[in-house]
Amino acid sequence: MYQNSFLSLANNKKTLRCEKFLNEMRKVIPWQQFTEVIEPHYEKKVAIGRNKKSIELMLKVYFLQQWYGLSDPGVEEAIYDRNSFQKFLGIDLLSEAVPDETTVLNFRHMLEEHKLPERFFGIVAELLEKKGLLMKEGTIADATLIAAPSSTKNQDKQRDPEMSSTKKGNQWHFGMKAHIGVDSKKGLVHHVVGTTASVHDKVVFEDLQHGEEKALFGDKGYVCTVDKQAARESGVFWGVLDKGKRGHPLSSSQKKRNKKLSSVRAKVEHPFQVVKCQWGYCKARYRGLQKNIMQLNTLFALYNLFKVRQVLLTG
Repeated sequence: MYQNSFLSLANNKKTLRCEKFLNEMRKVIPWQQFTEVIEPHYEKKVAIGRNKKSIELMLKVYFLQQWYGLSDPGVEEAIYDRNSFQKFLGIDLLSEAVPDETTVLNFRHMLEEHKLPERFFGIVAELLEKKGLLMKEGTIADATLIAAPSSTKNQDKQRDPEMSSTKKGNQWHFGMKAHIGVDSKKGLVHHVVGTTASVHDKVVFEDLQHGEEKALFGDKGYVCTVDKQAARESGVFWGVLDKGKRGHPLSSSQKKRNKKLSSVRAKVEHPFQVVKCQWGYCKARYRGLQKNIMQLNTLFALYNLFKVRQVLLTG
Protein backbone atom coordinates (compact mmCIF):
# COMPACT_ATOMS: atom_id res chain seq x y z
CA MET A 1 0.00 0.00 0.00
CA TYR A 2 1.26 3.45 -0.92
CA GLN A 3 2.49 5.66 1.92
CA ASN A 4 3.50 9.28 1.57
CA SER A 5 7.23 9.91 1.75
CA PHE A 6 8.69 12.84 3.70
CA LEU A 7 9.05 14.75 0.42
CA SER A 8 5.41 14.22 -0.61
CA LEU A 9 4.20 15.22 2.86
CA ALA A 10 6.25 18.42 2.63
CA ASN A 11 4.62 19.25 -0.71
CA ASN A 12 1.11 18.45 0.49
CA LYS A 13 0.25 21.92 1.79
CA LYS A 14 -1.90 22.92 -1.16
CA THR A 15 -4.02 20.94 -3.62
CA LEU A 16 -2.93 22.02 -7.08
CA ARG A 17 -5.29 22.21 -10.03
CA CYS A 18 -3.53 19.31 -11.75
CA GLU A 19 -3.88 17.21 -8.58
CA LYS A 20 -7.60 17.96 -8.43
CA PHE A 21 -8.00 16.92 -12.08
CA LEU A 22 -6.05 13.68 -11.60
CA ASN A 23 -7.92 12.84 -8.42
CA GLU A 24 -11.29 13.33 -10.12
CA MET A 25 -10.30 11.23 -13.12
CA ARG A 26 -8.91 8.50 -10.89
CA LYS A 27 -12.33 8.20 -9.24
CA VAL A 28 -14.44 8.12 -12.41
CA ILE A 29 -12.37 5.81 -14.63
CA PRO A 30 -13.74 2.22 -14.58
CA TRP A 31 -10.41 0.60 -13.72
CA GLN A 32 -11.79 -2.87 -13.11
CA GLN A 33 -13.50 -3.13 -16.51
CA PHE A 34 -10.38 -1.83 -18.26
CA THR A 35 -8.02 -4.22 -16.48
CA GLU A 36 -10.33 -7.17 -17.22
CA VAL A 37 -10.05 -6.66 -20.98
CA ILE A 38 -6.27 -6.21 -20.75
CA GLU A 39 -5.53 -9.17 -18.46
CA PRO A 40 -5.81 -11.95 -21.09
CA HIS A 41 -3.13 -10.18 -23.15
CA TYR A 42 -0.82 -9.12 -20.32
CA GLU A 43 1.83 -11.47 -18.98
CA LYS A 44 2.45 -10.56 -15.36
CA LYS A 45 5.62 -12.58 -14.88
CA VAL A 46 8.75 -12.94 -16.97
CA ALA A 47 11.13 -15.88 -17.03
CA ILE A 48 14.10 -13.80 -15.94
CA GLY A 49 14.14 -10.64 -13.86
CA ARG A 50 11.49 -8.78 -11.91
CA ASN A 51 7.75 -9.21 -12.20
CA LYS A 52 5.98 -6.78 -14.48
CA LYS A 53 4.17 -3.75 -13.15
CA SER A 54 0.48 -4.03 -12.34
CA ILE A 55 -2.00 -3.43 -15.13
CA GLU A 56 -3.64 -0.53 -13.31
CA LEU A 57 -0.30 1.20 -12.78
CA MET A 58 0.60 0.88 -16.46
CA LEU A 59 -2.85 2.12 -17.46
CA LYS A 60 -2.40 5.18 -15.29
CA VAL A 61 0.96 5.89 -16.95
CA TYR A 62 -0.68 5.45 -20.36
CA PHE A 63 -3.44 7.90 -19.46
CA LEU A 64 -0.93 10.45 -18.18
CA GLN A 65 0.61 10.37 -21.64
CA GLN A 66 -2.76 11.23 -23.19
CA TRP A 67 -3.58 14.10 -20.84
CA TYR A 68 -0.17 15.76 -20.95
CA GLY A 69 1.07 14.89 -24.45
CA LEU A 70 4.08 12.93 -23.20
CA SER A 71 6.29 10.54 -25.11
CA ASP A 72 7.47 7.24 -23.62
CA PRO A 73 10.75 8.68 -22.26
CA GLY A 74 8.97 11.95 -21.46
CA VAL A 75 6.43 10.33 -19.15
CA GLU A 76 9.17 8.45 -17.29
CA GLU A 77 11.02 11.68 -16.59
CA ALA A 78 7.82 13.51 -15.67
CA ILE A 79 6.94 10.88 -13.05
CA TYR A 80 10.31 11.37 -11.39
CA ASP A 81 9.85 15.14 -11.53
CA ARG A 82 6.18 15.68 -10.59
CA ASN A 83 4.79 14.89 -7.17
CA SER A 84 1.23 15.03 -8.52
CA PHE A 85 2.02 12.19 -10.95
CA GLN A 86 3.51 10.11 -8.15
CA LYS A 87 0.37 10.56 -6.06
CA PHE A 88 -1.85 9.62 -8.98
CA LEU A 89 0.19 6.48 -9.62
CA GLY A 90 0.56 5.64 -5.94
CA ILE A 91 4.34 5.39 -6.21
CA ASP A 92 6.84 6.20 -3.45
CA LEU A 93 10.19 6.81 -5.10
CA LEU A 94 12.00 5.82 -1.90
CA SER A 95 10.75 2.25 -2.16
CA GLU A 96 9.44 1.67 -5.71
CA ALA A 97 10.81 1.95 -9.22
CA VAL A 98 9.13 4.00 -11.93
CA PRO A 99 8.23 2.08 -15.13
CA ASP A 100 10.99 2.83 -17.63
CA GLU A 101 10.36 4.01 -21.18
CA THR A 102 10.77 0.51 -22.65
CA THR A 103 8.12 -0.89 -20.29
CA VAL A 104 5.79 1.96 -21.23
CA LEU A 105 6.48 1.36 -24.94
CA ASN A 106 5.79 -2.38 -24.72
CA PHE A 107 2.55 -1.81 -22.81
CA ARG A 108 1.31 0.69 -25.39
CA HIS A 109 2.23 -1.65 -28.26
CA MET A 110 0.26 -4.43 -26.56
CA LEU A 111 -2.81 -2.18 -26.33
CA GLU A 112 -2.48 -1.19 -29.98
CA GLU A 113 -1.88 -4.73 -31.23
CA HIS A 114 -5.09 -6.05 -29.66
CA LYS A 115 -7.08 -2.86 -30.36
CA LEU A 116 -7.92 -2.52 -26.68
CA PRO A 117 -8.48 1.28 -26.80
CA GLU A 118 -11.58 0.54 -28.90
CA ARG A 119 -12.77 -1.67 -26.04
CA PHE A 120 -12.08 1.17 -23.58
CA PHE A 121 -14.24 3.50 -25.66
CA GLY A 122 -17.03 0.93 -25.78
CA ILE A 123 -16.87 0.30 -22.03
CA VAL A 124 -17.19 4.02 -21.28
CA ALA A 125 -20.06 4.45 -23.76
CA GLU A 126 -21.92 1.51 -22.19
CA LEU A 127 -21.33 2.87 -18.69
CA LEU A 128 -22.65 6.32 -19.57
CA GLU A 129 -25.64 4.91 -21.44
CA LYS A 130 -26.63 2.83 -18.39
CA LYS A 131 -26.49 5.95 -16.25
CA GLY A 132 -28.69 7.83 -18.70
CA LEU A 133 -25.95 10.24 -19.70
CA LEU A 134 -25.45 9.11 -23.29
CA MET A 135 -28.66 9.78 -25.20
CA LYS A 136 -29.57 8.34 -28.58
CA GLU A 137 -31.80 10.98 -30.09
CA GLY A 138 -29.65 13.07 -32.38
CA THR A 139 -26.12 12.97 -33.77
CA ILE A 140 -23.80 15.85 -34.61
CA ALA A 141 -20.96 14.91 -36.95
CA ASP A 142 -17.71 16.79 -37.42
CA ALA A 143 -14.06 16.24 -38.26
CA THR A 144 -10.78 17.90 -37.43
CA LEU A 145 -7.39 17.76 -39.10
CA ILE A 146 -4.50 16.23 -37.16
CA ALA A 147 -1.14 17.27 -38.53
CA ALA A 148 1.55 14.66 -39.16
CA PRO A 149 5.31 15.32 -39.54
CA SER A 150 6.06 16.15 -43.16
CA SER A 151 9.79 15.65 -42.74
CA THR A 152 11.61 12.92 -44.70
CA LYS A 153 14.50 12.80 -42.23
CA ASN A 154 13.84 9.22 -41.18
CA GLN A 155 15.05 5.73 -41.95
CA ASP A 156 12.75 5.35 -44.97
CA LYS A 157 13.58 8.82 -46.32
CA GLN A 158 9.89 9.50 -46.95
CA ARG A 159 6.78 10.90 -45.35
CA ASP A 160 4.28 8.61 -43.69
CA PRO A 161 2.61 6.81 -46.66
CA GLU A 162 -0.66 6.40 -44.71
CA MET A 163 -1.04 10.15 -44.28
CA SER A 164 -2.08 12.51 -47.07
CA SER A 165 -2.59 16.16 -47.94
CA THR A 166 -5.78 18.16 -48.18
CA LYS A 167 -6.61 21.80 -48.78
CA LYS A 168 -8.64 23.79 -46.28
CA GLY A 169 -9.32 27.35 -47.30
CA ASN A 170 -6.13 28.45 -49.01
CA GLN A 171 -3.81 26.30 -46.95
CA TRP A 172 -2.57 22.75 -47.47
CA HIS A 173 -2.42 20.32 -44.54
CA PHE A 174 -0.61 16.98 -44.30
CA GLY A 175 -1.81 14.34 -41.87
CA MET A 176 -5.05 12.61 -40.90
CA LYS A 177 -8.62 13.38 -39.86
CA ALA A 178 -10.44 12.54 -36.64
CA HIS A 179 -14.17 12.15 -37.28
CA ILE A 180 -16.61 11.99 -34.37
CA GLY A 181 -20.33 11.50 -33.86
CA VAL A 182 -21.60 13.41 -30.83
CA ASP A 183 -24.85 13.13 -28.89
CA SER A 184 -26.88 16.27 -29.63
CA LYS A 185 -28.26 16.46 -26.08
CA LYS A 186 -25.23 15.89 -23.83
CA GLY A 187 -22.33 16.51 -26.22
CA LEU A 188 -20.76 13.10 -25.53
CA VAL A 189 -18.85 11.23 -28.25
CA HIS A 190 -20.47 7.94 -29.32
CA HIS A 191 -18.48 7.14 -32.48
CA VAL A 192 -14.86 7.75 -33.51
CA VAL A 193 -13.38 7.20 -36.97
CA GLY A 194 -9.88 8.00 -38.16
CA THR A 195 -8.97 8.47 -41.82
CA THR A 196 -6.23 9.96 -43.90
CA ALA A 197 -6.63 13.72 -44.46
CA SER A 198 -7.79 13.50 -48.08
CA VAL A 199 -10.96 11.55 -47.23
CA HIS A 200 -14.00 13.82 -47.50
CA ASP A 201 -16.06 14.28 -44.34
CA LYS A 202 -19.32 12.97 -45.80
CA VAL A 203 -17.68 9.66 -46.85
CA VAL A 204 -17.76 8.47 -43.21
CA PHE A 205 -20.97 10.31 -42.22
CA GLU A 206 -22.94 7.06 -41.94
CA ASP A 207 -20.17 5.46 -39.84
CA LEU A 208 -20.66 8.18 -37.21
CA GLN A 209 -24.33 7.32 -36.68
CA HIS A 210 -25.73 4.76 -34.22
CA GLY A 211 -28.84 4.13 -36.32
CA GLU A 212 -31.46 5.37 -33.86
CA GLU A 213 -31.22 9.06 -34.70
CA LYS A 214 -34.22 11.32 -34.76
CA ALA A 215 -32.07 14.21 -36.00
CA LEU A 216 -28.76 14.63 -37.85
CA PHE A 217 -26.57 17.71 -37.66
CA GLY A 218 -23.38 18.73 -39.45
CA ASP A 219 -21.58 21.58 -41.14
CA LYS A 220 -21.59 22.33 -44.86
CA GLY A 221 -19.12 19.51 -45.52
CA TYR A 222 -21.93 16.97 -45.03
CA VAL A 223 -24.29 18.46 -47.62
CA CYS A 224 -25.73 15.62 -49.71
CA THR A 225 -29.05 15.68 -51.55
CA VAL A 226 -29.41 11.90 -51.46
CA ASP A 227 -28.80 11.69 -47.68
CA LYS A 228 -31.14 14.62 -47.09
CA GLN A 229 -33.94 12.95 -49.02
CA ALA A 230 -33.36 9.60 -47.28
CA ALA A 231 -33.45 11.26 -43.85
CA ARG A 232 -36.71 13.04 -44.57
CA GLU A 233 -38.32 9.87 -45.91
CA SER A 234 -37.41 8.04 -42.70
CA GLY A 235 -38.68 10.87 -40.49
CA VAL A 236 -35.25 12.06 -39.36
CA PHE A 237 -34.75 15.81 -38.96
CA TRP A 238 -32.03 17.03 -41.36
CA GLY A 239 -29.95 19.62 -39.52
CA VAL A 240 -27.00 19.90 -41.90
CA LEU A 241 -26.16 23.51 -42.75
CA ASP A 242 -27.15 24.76 -46.19
CA LYS A 243 -24.36 25.56 -48.62
CA GLY A 244 -24.45 28.22 -51.28
CA LYS A 245 -23.45 27.47 -54.85
CA ARG A 246 -21.79 29.58 -57.51
CA GLY A 247 -24.44 31.92 -58.85
CA HIS A 248 -26.91 30.74 -56.19
CA PRO A 249 -26.00 32.32 -52.83
CA LEU A 250 -27.88 31.46 -49.68
CA SER A 251 -31.21 33.16 -49.19
CA SER A 252 -31.97 35.14 -46.04
CA SER A 253 -34.12 32.27 -44.72
CA GLN A 254 -31.27 29.78 -45.29
CA LYS A 255 -28.87 32.06 -43.45
CA LYS A 256 -31.27 32.30 -40.51
CA ARG A 257 -31.64 28.51 -40.52
CA ASN A 258 -27.88 28.03 -40.53
CA LYS A 259 -27.46 30.43 -37.64
CA LYS A 260 -30.12 28.63 -35.61
CA LEU A 261 -28.60 25.21 -36.30
CA SER A 262 -25.09 26.42 -35.48
CA SER A 263 -26.01 26.79 -31.81
CA VAL A 264 -26.80 23.07 -31.71
CA ARG A 265 -23.86 22.03 -33.86
CA ALA A 266 -21.45 23.95 -31.62
CA LYS A 267 -21.57 21.09 -29.09
CA VAL A 268 -19.36 19.02 -31.36
CA GLU A 269 -16.53 21.54 -31.00
CA HIS A 270 -16.08 20.96 -27.25
CA PRO A 271 -14.51 17.48 -27.55
CA PHE A 272 -11.98 18.83 -30.03
CA GLN A 273 -11.28 21.84 -27.82
CA VAL A 274 -10.50 19.64 -24.81
CA VAL A 275 -8.45 17.06 -26.69
CA LYS A 276 -6.49 19.52 -28.84
CA CYS A 277 -6.20 22.61 -26.65
CA GLN A 278 -6.33 21.35 -23.07
CA TRP A 279 -4.61 18.01 -23.61
CA GLY A 280 -2.32 19.18 -26.40
CA TYR A 281 -3.17 16.59 -29.05
CA CYS A 282 -2.37 18.73 -32.09
CA LYS A 283 -0.07 16.39 -34.01
CA ALA A 284 -0.12 12.68 -34.83
CA ARG A 285 2.49 11.10 -32.56
CA TYR A 286 2.96 7.80 -34.40
CA ARG A 287 3.54 6.61 -37.97
CA GLY A 288 0.62 4.86 -39.60
CA LEU A 289 -3.12 5.30 -39.13
CA GLN A 290 -3.84 2.34 -36.85
CA LYS A 291 -1.73 3.49 -33.90
CA ASN A 292 -3.14 6.99 -34.10
CA ILE A 293 -6.72 5.70 -34.36
CA MET A 294 -6.14 3.71 -31.17
CA GLN A 295 -4.97 6.89 -29.47
CA LEU A 296 -8.09 8.72 -30.68
CA ASN A 297 -10.30 6.07 -29.08
CA THR A 298 -8.47 6.48 -25.79
CA LEU A 299 -8.62 10.26 -25.90
CA PHE A 300 -12.34 10.45 -26.58
CA ALA A 301 -13.14 7.75 -24.01
CA LEU A 302 -11.29 9.86 -21.45
CA TYR A 303 -13.02 12.99 -22.74
CA ASN A 304 -16.46 11.45 -22.13
CA LEU A 305 -15.52 10.67 -18.53
CA PHE A 306 -14.04 14.15 -18.13
CA LYS A 307 -17.18 15.77 -19.53
CA VAL A 308 -19.51 14.16 -16.99
CA ARG A 309 -17.05 13.65 -14.13
CA GLN A 310 -19.01 15.88 -11.72
CA VAL A 311 -22.18 13.88 -12.32
CA LEU A 312 -20.34 10.60 -11.84
CA LEU A 313 -18.67 11.82 -8.66
CA THR A 314 -21.97 12.82 -7.07
CA GLY A 315 -24.01 9.95 -8.50
